[in-house]
Amino acid sequence: MALNLNAQGILAAATIAMYIPFLFTSFKLASKCGIWRGRWTSLLVFCIVRVLGGAFLVAAEEITPVNDGLYTAGYMLEVAGLAPLLLCTLSLLRPIFDGPGGEPTDETIFHSFRILNASGVLLTVIGFSTVSRSISGASTLRKAGFLIFSVQYIALVGICIFLWTQVRLIMKYRKRLLKAISFALPFLAVRTVYGVLSTITTDTFVGSTTSSNASSLAEFDLVTGNWRLFLVMSMVMEYAIVTIYTVSAFVLPLDQEFKSQDLSEDIFPLNRP
Repeated sequence: MALNLNAQGILAAATIAMYIPFLFTSFKLASKCGIWRGRWTSLLVFCIVRVLGGAFLVAAEEITPVNDGLYTAGYMLEVAGLAPLLLCTLSLLRPIFDGPGGEPTDETIFHSFRILNASGVLLTVIGFSTVSRSISGASTLRKAGFLIFSVQYIALVGICIFLWTQVRLIMKYRKRLLKAISFALPFLAVRTVYGVLSTITTDTFVGSTTSSNASSLAEFDLVTGNWRLFLVMSMVMEYAIVTIYTVSAFVLPLDQEFKSQDLSEDIFPLNRP
């Protein structure tokens, strides 16, 4: 039976198709490193969020009468999906600081980042769950959540800048990983900007295709805005980031680097306790 989908529904279906392959590859990577402590777990979570979010939105388009709960769940996952992508970027930066035997260094900054990330997700989820009771209050919570995500992106850029100032002290494959992450940062910047603009302009999350948003930024409305902007600034940017990270995972033997017999702690002082 053919699906009767509007532009947003078609993009949601495309999202499912795009991330199912990455769902399996990220699960393989996360399983290899350890689901609960590996650096690829956040990428797995992101892929799950994208597949589930797309499924909710496709189902919302097909079910009659209109089920606002499905739309809310789908758009909530769309908005909150930036969180695991930010966390994945941090997790990939993390091993660059590892000691000569792969031992972790000071975790304070990374733990703080994770707590802030969880706070942003919590504010975003509450902002969606309370939209039926108070549109303005829910919007404020979502904006606060995305403010946290924006600060986290700036923090990631700061970490990368610091690492580039120490690049001569970083091991070969970790240096290449830093290059890959740095290459992905502009894509992540565009995605974060789109998230901020869509959060500012979107007040309701129902399936109407008729816009009542009179804002100058109405084209960024997540529900009734310009789907081409969403495609380019959100979907394409995320897909590029995930592709870069996944390719890096398969071509960079990070776990083998410390086993090289010719490496010395004195040569790579950044990678020692």
